[in-house]
Order: sequence, then structure tokens, then C-alpha cells
Amino acid sequence: MYLADAYTVPTSAGPGTDPGQQAAAPTPRVTPRAVARALPRTVLVLGTVSLLTDVSAEMVTAVLPLYLVAELGLSPLGFGLLDGIYNGFSTLVRLVGGHLADRGGRHKAVAAVGYGLSALCKPALLLAHGVASIGVVLAADRTGKGLRTAPRDAMISLASSAEAQGRSFGIHRAMDTAGALLGPIIAFFVMRAAVDGFDALFMVSFCIAMTGLAVLLLFAPGRGHATAQDATAQDAREEAAVSARAAFGLLRRPDLRWLALCALLLGLATVSDSFLYLMLQRDLAMPREWFPLLPVATAGTFLLLAVPFGQAADRFGRWRVFLAGHVGLLVAYGLLLVPVGDAALLAVVLVLHGAFYAATDGVLMAAAAVSVPARLRSSGLALVQTAQGSARFACSLLFGAAWSAWGDRAALASATVALAACVTLGAVARPLRALGTAASRGAAT
Repeated sequence: MYLADAYTVPTSAGPGTDPGQQAAAPTPRVTPRAVARALPRTVLVLGTVSLLTDVSAEMVTAVLPLYLVAELGLSPLGFGLLDGIYNGFSTLVRLVGGHLADRGGRHKAVAAVGYGLSALCKPALLLAHGVASIGVVLAADRTGKGLRTAPRDAMISLASSAEAQGRSFGIHRAMDTAGALLGPIIAFFVMRAAVDGFDALFMVSFCIAMTGLAVLLLFAPGRGHATAQDATAQDAREEAAVSARAAFGLLRRPDLRWLALCALLLGLATVSDSFLYLMLQRDLAMPREWFPLLPVATAGTFLLLAVPFGQAADRFGRWRVFLAGHVGLLVAYGLLLVPVGDAALLAVVLVLHGAFYAATDGVLMAAAAVSVPARLRSSGLALVQTAQGSARFACSLLFGAAWSAWGDRAALASATVALAACVTLGAVARPLRALGTAASRGAAT
């Protein structure tokens, strides 16, 4: 799993690069065993927690579209509303979670509250049968995700050197995605074996989520997990400077502001996974019990490519890899619009979908991490996550409305055009921004 880390850190890594950071010296060639030994323990522990949590979450996510549309009979617009809540509600509390974690360095405590809240929502789905009650449960579940995400990513970032951010996030995302790969498979067997498939699935999901919480509480380091390089973040004087005003003041940093803006624009054209899987299921006329297996190809590709893409981002530039992931997603949308029910073509769509996540998820956090001071690391990551999550929430609502009004093909065609425009803007604007920065520096001298 852990690849040899033989590369030279570039002088520029795109929007996430610390402007004041000097280029690091070439990293010596090392063996995979040495890489594993050098990997921070925090990354492995949090990777295990995320693996278990994602098994639990993806068991539910894999069947949720089918449960809401086929079992409860929701319209595409109603499903779009709930899916938007499920994927975007966490953005409303990520800034809160990030701020609370930075106050006193309570990253582990805030993350534990988030993991626990999400775990309790799994059996609560058994009691919810209407749009309003399901919406409340999903909102609570996503509140837990919003609370835990930024503190968890801050713990990973603070435990890793600036030159290895992409690798650390790549390894964590690979372990996280292993859970995403196992979750739908477990859901498939539970649905086939149990008489009341949905009820059994929600309870099994709850038990696995509680196991992940136990691993976090027992093995994850608390305060003091930062590297010696970031030890000053624990200083009481700097902790006192942590505030909401200071957090939003991070947007004055050009690199972080640019990342947040790009994440927002590209998120506005990123269609929810659930809608894509529903379209694939209809194209293939797939039986209901096979539906949970659709995300497996996405998760499997993500698992295989997360670490290599993270290393590529450290070497070639995080912005380049991030934008390339969206180009792959654009190709997937184009293939999905082809009126052919060929299983091989649809498999390519799922593989490209997984490659998109491998090139963007951890890479975006790695890019943001080196632009944020240690004492505000959680808040800074939350700003970027909030921009992206808010945009995807809006996209779910708009896509659901477009599907209801125009049909699935026309809705996806609109999203494809929007994504193509955003990718083009990102590809052109980055060089222009770099040129403008160079020109301003030349004028100043």
C-alpha cells in the first residue's frame, strides 16, 4: 500500500503552497518499509477510525437513494432536497467545529463528538418515515460529520511535515476509501440475507460506527500530537488569539482565498454521487438488491489511486492534480450522456469517478494545510471545506429540480456544460494569476 517516497519537492505546488516556504532539498530514495516506519502514528490511527466509520456510513449511503425513491416513493425533487441535506448540511457546522477544535487544541474531543453523533443517527433512521423526520435525522448525521472533519484533517496535517502533506492525506484517504469499498459490499449481503433488509442494515451500521468511535477514544493522541515544527501552536498566548475573526481573516491570504473560490466554483458543477448511481441503475435496468454495489468501482479506484495521486500532488503541484481530477469527471459526464447501455462503458464512468475523488479530496486539504498557521489549522481547512460543501449542496438542489423539470439527460448535460466552463476558467485563471503576482513583485522591486 505505501509506496516508496522518491521525489523532489517542487518550488511551487499551486494555490496551496506557502508563499514564504523555500523549496526543500531533494528527498533521498527510501524503501516502502522505511516509508511505513516514518508515517506518523496519528495518520494510521485516524485512518483506521475513518475506515470503520466509512464502512458504517457507506452501508447507509449505498442504499439511501433506493430507500428514499423506491421504498418511500419520493420524487427526484424531494430526493434532491434530502440528498442536498445529506451532502451539504455539514457545511453549516464545519466552521463551528473548526473553531471549537482550535480553541485550546481540542481536536480529538470535537472529532469524538462528531463521530458519536453520526453513529447515533443510524438506528434513528428506523423511526423516520416521512420527508421531515428523515431530513432531521440526516441533518443530525451531517452535523456530526461537519464537527469532525476539520479537526480530524487538522490532526493529520499537524502530525505531518509540509513536504509530505499530500502523501499523508493520500494514505488516510486510501484507508478511508477501503471502508467505502467494504460498506456497499456488506450492505449487499445484509440486504440479501435479512428479511427486513433496511432495518438490519441500519443496526449493523450503528455497531460498526461505535467501534470506530472506540478506536478514536482509545488510541488517537490528544493534545500534543503536533510536530516539533508546530509546537508553538500549543503556546497559551497564541491560543488566546484564536477567534472567529482570526479564522475569517485567513481569507486575506491569497493562496487560501484562491483555493476556497476554486472549490466553490467547481463544487457548483459537481453532481451528487447518488444521482449518478440512480442514472446508472436505470440505464442497466439493474435489480434493486444489486444497487449497493454501484459505488464499489468508485471506491476501489479511489483506494488504488489515493496514495499515488497524493504523492504526485507533492511532486508536480497540488493545483495541477486537483484540476486534472475535474477533467476526468468531465469525461465521465460526457460518457454517461452517450445513449448506450453497455456495461463496459458504464464501468469506465465509475472508474473515472473514483479517479476524480483520488485526485481532489485529500489533495485539496493538503494544498490548504500549508497555507494556514498551526494555531488556526482546523479553522482554515474548514473554510475551504465549507466553500466546497455549500456549492455541492446548491448543486444537489438545482440538479434535482432540473431532473424533475427536464429529465435526467438534460439535467446532466447542463451540469456538464457548467463543469466544462469552470474547469476552463480554472486552467486559464491560474497562469494569469501567477503572471499578475510576478508582475506586481517586479514593480515593487
